[in-house]
Amino acid sequence: METADVIILGGGLVGSALAVALDTHGLSSIVVDIADPDVILAAGFDGRASAIASAPYRMLSAIGVVDRLAGHGCPIQGIRVSDGLEPGALDFEPDADDGALGHMFENRLLRGALFAAASAAPGVDLRMKTRAVAVDRGSHGVTATLDSGATISAPLLIAAEGRNSPTRDAAGIRVARWTYDHAAIVTSLYHEHSHENVAFEIFYPQGPFAILPLNDDAQGHRSAIVWSVKRHEAPGMMKLSDRGFLAEAEKKMGGFLGTLGPLGGRSSYPLGFHHAAQIVSDRLALVGDAAHGIHPIAGQGVNVGFRDVATLVEVLVEGKRIGLDLGDPALLARYQRWRSLDTLMVSIATDGLTRLFGIPGKTANAARRFGLSAVQKLPPLKDRFMAEARGESGEVPKLLQGLMV
Repeated sequence: METADVIILGGGLVGSALAVALDTHGLSSIVVDIADPDVILAAGFDGRASAIASAPYRMLSAIGVVDRLAGHGCPIQGIRVSDGLEPGALDFEPDADDGALGHMFENRLLRGALFAAASAAPGVDLRMKTRAVAVDRGSHGVTATLDSGATISAPLLIAAEGRNSPTRDAAGIRVARWTYDHAAIVTSLYHEHSHENVAFEIFYPQGPFAILPLNDDAQGHRSAIVWSVKRHEAPGMMKLSDRGFLAEAEKKMGGFLGTLGPLGGRSSYPLGFHHAAQIVSDRLALVGDAAHGIHPIAGQGVNVGFRDVATLVEVLVEGKRIGLDLGDPALLARYQRWRSLDTLMVSIATDGLTRLFGIPGKTANAARRFGLSAVQKLPPLKDRFMAEARGESGEVPKLLQGLMV
């Protein structure tokens, strides 16, 4: 039987980051994932891009992943939030010595860097195209039987399988969930004028329209688009010609980036919310979408998962140093306490924003514009919002500060 400090089920962005972060602190892991690397690392597999906030970016830098992404991340030097194209926008800009608010990475590049880092880490045993067919979480440890016939064991099991986590469901952990009447259309496009490293979040009653800066390339300026539309409209939007889609996008953008096109590949994803009642059980911890899934309205999805990683690593490393069993209920309870309030507050905030900006009518529109203008004039409140967006609110784990535990 092969053993490690932890077994991680799921080797996506969050699971891979967790394995690499544990390895840099001397903890070993066996990562089990059903995906085929040749498929998930292919250029056309995932056309999405992620805004990595400044605190998770520091963590990725500390564990050596940013080095593998050199030259591929576009710094976000400002965020502009508006209710439609009306006056009264809210602008977030960091102080000169604070650094970027975050960095935009295409998911395929981020996934490739994390996979390469995990593959190279001596303490990470990466089992791709493999499934756990039986898992026993006993009083003295966790044992998993894989479809390869191998049996592996560890003191702790970590579920990083995504929003439909079978491990979470098998543990009987209750989940609050609902679906939004929205789907996200995700693509990238070129545009005439520079985005000047500013991200735009434009709210419409039909759903938010986000423009996220990407690095320029030989063809010109480009950005990623996350366009929330009514769910029943998504199939029609996907069937539009490129010319028709760009024309509709230009209406949403008001022309401030000039002529649009060419257009990248399009993907559509249904949007929903879920939040696990607890993120630990006997010798089990949940991270990332296995624990919580939110609307992409504020670009916090993967960042919340990376905050889980930084917290769990700190809890486990400190537990290991004082000789505790890594599945000790006291360690898992600390992880639960540390993460529960933050994830709940982020979940409530994103859900509330989705509903608030979805209210139609001139009165609601005027109230939202007044609120944005009021926040714009209150620097302390703006600073608090920026700290949350950066991942720097509350008790910040060491990795999110760029420090080793």
